Amino acid sequence: MTTQQASDVARIPVPRLPAGLETPCLVVDLDIVERNARRLQEELNRRGVSLRPHVKTHKSVALARVQLDAGAAGLTVGTLGEAEVMAEAGLDDLFLAYPVWAEGPRAARLRALHEKVGLRVGVDSVAGAERLAAATAGSGGPLRVLVEVDPGLHRTGVAGPQEAVEVATAAMRVGLDVRGVFSHGGHSYAAPHLGATAGAEEARALGAAADAIRDAGIGVDVVSAGSTPTALGAAIGPVNEIRAGTYLLGDYQQVVLGAIPPDGIALHVAATIVSTAVPGQVVLDTGAKTLTKDRAPYVEGYGHIPAYPEAILDRVNDYHGMVRIPAGTPAPRLGEIVAVAPNHVCPVVDLFDTFVAARGGEVLGRWPVDARGRSG
Repeated sequence: MTTQQASDVARIPVPRLPAGLETPCLVVDLDIVERNARRLQEELNRRGVSLRPHVKTHKSVALARVQLDAGAAGLTVGTLGEAEVMAEAGLDDLFLAYPVWAEGPRAARLRALHEKVGLRVGVDSVAGAERLAAATAGSGGPLRVLVEVDPGLHRTGVAGPQEAVEVATAAMRVGLDVRGVFSHGGHSYAAPHLGATAGAEEARALGAAADAIRDAGIGVDVVSAGSTPTALGAAIGPVNEIRAGTYLLGDYQQVVLGAIPPDGIALHVAATIVSTAVPGQVVLDTGAKTLTKDRAPYVEGYGHIPAYPEAILDRVNDYHGMVRIPAGTPAPRLGEIVAVAPNHVCPVVDLFDTFVAARGGEVLGRWPVDARGRSG
């Protein structure tokens, strides 16, 4: 860990957990959530760029409403299931940023959504465009699509401008409404402080693809980049929409990456110390089935305990989290409840049915993770 990373980690504040929690549970500080929502929204407003946040991080209708109330232009979803949950709640301006293969039951679900809400869908192949058109033909007007461009992640998305034109032209030919291009700057997660570089790569790739599609006679207007580390780095030049997600709840990894400030972690896993039987170690009632095993190479441990920053959560089994206590450093006592900042908040949220919504250390209620398990 670099000196800057160590400084950021040291400045992560100790959260104020409500009393009487039954652990393990998720605790979300709504004051921090609202501050995070305003922080990014206001900066993008200043730049004249729309924010269409990704709800895959929180999967919560209530938290999506916080983002919309702060000024978000609409919502991004990652699956038909997430879209269905948001649509059922009346949140109807949705971009499904995924190359949906619309066949069988999935085609029927897509058609029903298209008839119900203002839907946009990602596409990165001619065959995919043909399936989308067949699934939605004759329902609710032409389906709006955005062509996905690969900015360097090498996951999904066309390789370059020529391929973008091929997909866009094919999509128009089969009756789809091509509205723009989009990308995910996930290569920014490779190492800390890549947000500006990866964001600039996103902007260049998107701009080149959009220009080529326009030159082919297709008048696209949406140029959409997306990830929390590149949320500001990509909000330049031709980009007029950002689709960050993790920024709202934050996590330990985002602090280490330099993507959010140390005070930007709104969600913690509350855990109880259940064993101190092994010298130099305490054990949490929070393991892989609450924190996951997600661990980037630049992150130490499977989560961070702000109250005991020297402690290292270096092993997890299903229901046990083994925390190494370096010699001469403070250790939590048996029965103590501590807050753990997860490495990667998105999969952690999907492991819980509800979260404790708190403000000022007081419980406001248990709110549902509405789209939990809706991964398809």
